[in-house]
Formats: sequence, structure tokens, C-alpha cells
Amino acid sequence: MTVTAIYPGTFDPITNGHIDLVIRASKLFERVIVAVAINPSKEPAFTLEKRVGLAKETLAGLDNVDVCGFDGLLIDVARQQGAEVILRGLRAVSDFEHEFQLAGMNRRMEPNVETLFLTPAEQFSYISSSLVREIASLGGDVSDFVAPEVAKALAEMYAK
Repeated sequence: MTVTAIYPGTFDPITNGHIDLVIRASKLFERVIVAVAINPSKEPAFTLEKRVGLAKETLAGLDNVDVCGFDGLLIDVARQQGAEVILRGLRAVSDFEHEFQLAGMNRRMEPNVETLFLTPAEQFSYISSSLVREIASLGGDVSDFVAPEVAKALAEMYAK
């Protein structure tokens, strides 16, 4: 049986923590879809197209990983992609309550799709996209937190 997992997020930008989770998931599942979301409650620094492009660049070496952009309900994209599992990352206990609610709602809308929580590797547990953006916007070096192509894109964006 081929099991497909979907890993949703805004990935604004994709970080080494996200990449670590995708690499680990690619070893657990036959297919992993990184689903880059348009989130109306957030104002992303990068366009959807740029976020999808950066995700594709940074994950290019993983043969069983695909990247797509989406707008709307995650559960609809999961169905369209044939995903049986939704992957979510938990960095801290503070993430859990919201993620627990989302998992319950998704299960109610689609009982055949399970949510699986993965914790980041210890060296990535403190990294968040918002902190990376803040450091980059203040001229800081983000090369320890993101792939080189992402660091370059951030430097170009904030040099303006």
C-alpha cells in the first residue's frame, strides 16, 4: 500500500526545520506533498509563487516529495492529492492546543485522513519563519536557519 502524506504550511520562508521534517517524512512515506498555503489571516513576505519556488529548490533532491500551492481548505487538497496523512510539526507545547483543534476539525471533515505530529530535531526546535524574517529584515545572518537559496532571497527582499 502506498501512503501519501501532506505537510501544509505557509513556509514564509521554508526553514531548515521544515526541511528536516520533510526529509524525515520522506523516509516514512512513499509520497510527501509539501502544500504551501495562501493564508488570508497572514500577510506573507513572499508571494505564493516565490514560496512554492523556494520549497521546490530546497527539496529538489528528494524524489518522493512534491510541492504545490493551495488556497482553501487543507482537507480538500488532501483529498485531491490522495493523502491519507496530514503531517504537522510541533516545536513546543504552546503549538499543541491549536494543532490539536485543527486535527479534530480535519478528522470531523474527513475521517479517513489521520494527523501525525512530528517534533523537530533538537537543533531546529527554536527556528520559526517569523523569527528568520525578523532577523533578515534587520540585516542579520540567517544562513544557519535556512537553505542558501532562501538566505539569498531574503537578503534580496530586505535590501530594497
